[in-house]
Order: sequence, then C-alpha cells, then structure tokens
Amino acid sequence: MKHILVAYLLVALLGLALLSVFSYGHSMGYVYLYWRDYQLQTNIWLLSCGLFWVSFCIHMLWYALKRYLSREQRKNETVLSFSSLHPYEQLAVVWLLNAAHDQRDFIQQAFSESGLLKDVIQARLKTGEQQFDTALSALNASNPMAFELAEVQRIEIYLAQGHGDQALTHLEFLNQHELSPWLYQVKTAYEQRVNILWGSFALHYPWLYLRSTKYGHLERQTKMNWLEQLLSAFDQATHDDLEYLKKRYWDLSEHILESDYDVKILWLKLLFKIPEMSAEHEALAEHLLEQQFNQDVFYLWFQQQLLKQNPDYMDVEQHIAQWENKYPAMPVLSFAKWHILQATQRPLEAEQLLDLYPQDVRMSYLRVKSALQGQDALLQQLNVVFESNMNFIDIKI
Repeated sequence: MKHILVAYLLVALLGLALLSVFSYGHSMGYVYLYWRDYQLQTNIWLLSCGLFWVSFCIHMLWYALKRYLSREQRKNETVLSFSSLHPYEQLAVVWLLNAAHDQRDFIQQAFSESGLLKDVIQARLKTGEQQFDTALSALNASNPMAFELAEVQRIEIYLAQGHGDQALTHLEFLNQHELSPWLYQVKTAYEQRVNILWGSFALHYPWLYLRSTKYGHLERQTKMNWLEQLLSAFDQATHDDLEYLKKRYWDLSEHILESDYDVKILWLKLLFKIPEMSAEHEALAEHLLEQQFNQDVFYLWFQQQLLKQNPDYMDVEQHIAQWENKYPAMPVLSFAKWHILQATQRPLEAEQLLDLYPQDVRMSYLRVKSALQGQDALLQQLNVVFESNMNFIDIKI
C-alpha cells in the first residue's frame, strides 16, 4: 500500500512538471470529446487530473479486492506444514506457544536481515541457552538504535550471572536515559519491563537496592517481599547498609505514610531494629494505630516505650486511654495498662484490672502472676510457659 501511494505521488509530480513545461507561454489547452450523444469540453489540466484520480480509485479497488480474496482463501486453506505459514503467522505461533526454545533457527533466520534487531534477538536466544558471554558479545555489536532493548537484555544477563553491581549501574543508566522516539508507542510496556527488572534486582540484592537513586516504584507484592528480605537478613547488614536504609526511609517518609497498611507494618518492624530511629518508629506506629487497631503494632509501640532510658509512663497511659475510647474491649490494652500501673506504684488500680476479660490468655497470665508474687521460681516457670505461646511477643518490662 505504501509503495502504491509513493508511486502515484511520483507520477503526479512528474505529470505536473511536464504539463507545466509544455504549457509555459501558452494557454491551458482545449479538449473536446464527442461520443454518441455525449460530449465533454475541458482543458488538458482537468482531463489529466480526472484520468489520474480514476486510475487511482480503480487501483485501490483492485488492491482491496485482491487482499479480501487472498484473506478468504487463507481462511479455507488446509495448513499441512509450519513452513507454509506466512512469516508473520509463524512468529505469532512461536509467541503464542512460547516456543522460542524449539524454533531458535527459524527466529534467527527471520531476523537475519534486520539491521535493528538481528543481534538483540541472537542475544536473547543465547541467553536462553545460558551462553551469557556469547549473548553479551552480540549485544555489544547491536545497532545503537536498539540501545534500550539491548540494555534490558544486558541487565537480565547480569542478574542471571550474579553481577549485582553491574546490573545496578545499567539500571541507573536506563533510569536517566531519554527513551528513543521510535519506542514512544510502547512506552508503557517498556517502563513496566524496566520496573520488573528493578523488582528482580531488589529481591536478588535487597541491601544493594538501597543504594539506587530510583525507588518508590516497586509493585506492592514485590515491595513487601523486599522488606521481608531486609528483615530476615537484618543481622547481616553493615553499618553503611543501615545508613542507606535510614536515608531511604527519610526520603520516602511521606510516601510511606500513604502506602498500603501491610507495607507500613513491615517498615515499622525494620525501624524497631534501629534504636536511633525510635522517633520515626513511634510516629509511624501511632499513625498505624490511628488508622486501625493492630495488636502487633501496639506491642511494638509499647515495647519501644518501655525500652526507653526513662519511660514516660504518664504519656503511655494517656495514649492507652485514648485507644481504649476509640477501640473498646481490647484485652491487650488492659494487659499493657496493668504494667503501667505496677510501674507507677498503683497496685490497687492494677488489681482491679484483673477482673476484666476472664477468657483472655494474657489477663489470665496476669492473674496467675499476681497470685504468685514472691515465688520467683514459680514465676520463672510461668514465664516459660507463657512465652512458649506462638502468639506471644516478648515484651521486656
């Protein structure tokens, strides 16, 4: 279709040039046609233009009819061989069946004449065969116009090889690189692909990901998996890792407050492990408890308050009273309040709380503990039994 339009455009320009030359210094000419009872009087310019458009319309009708008949014929055609399919149909079958591994030779041959994608496709096939060095060599020889596609392949290879620093370098470069104009129509798909690579990098190298300059773009589940990996590997973190973690939280603090509730809980657990982030931990915990009551969040907040060098028991008691008004019938609040009353030398008020929630295991523990006052050996055994409960969270009081 494109070639037909270009051919007609060239013919139109050539005809216009010839008519202009022959008409120079003369009139536009005169044409008289008479056939049976019909006659036409016009000039050579209008006649040429009319003949041109009639020819063009007939050609377009013939082209459309030819395509329609060809398409209808292919619908009824019996396919007996993969090679009998149109090359586009062959590629579609490979894509639909994810059969690139079985059809490597066909794919490579299909793109052998493509100056843009030849090397990128070859690298993709070699990556699937675990021939990473050959794939990297092909990417190094690829067309500069396919830079983004080559970089995506290169990052996948570095991740597969375990070269985290190199993968991060190229991810950062893509982050700063302006997308090539020819990829604008697939910009959304390209950005999603790059974000998937960021997610894969974050899960492979959770602490190294903290050193990246782009963040806050991971999908919810990927972000949760990354935070869980930081928690599980927290003991292996270096001083620099912790500094990057603190900086990441400060940079994203406003964004984190607007994020998913479960994501905020994971951040809270990380902050709990960093003593110098106690103020941020307290603020985030109180923010979460204002949204909804969560027992784990309250335990973390309460434990942090009691671990302070000089706990402010009155402030803790005020917060508990506020949450009791907002979230009534929460046994864990009475459990915490009992410890505050004991710490502030108010045993009678503490004793009155023991009558609440007779079925709650925590309050039962306090009732038994109160009855065993002065019997240190039995109290120690009681603590062992209570702390063996899977729902117990150690609170140092």
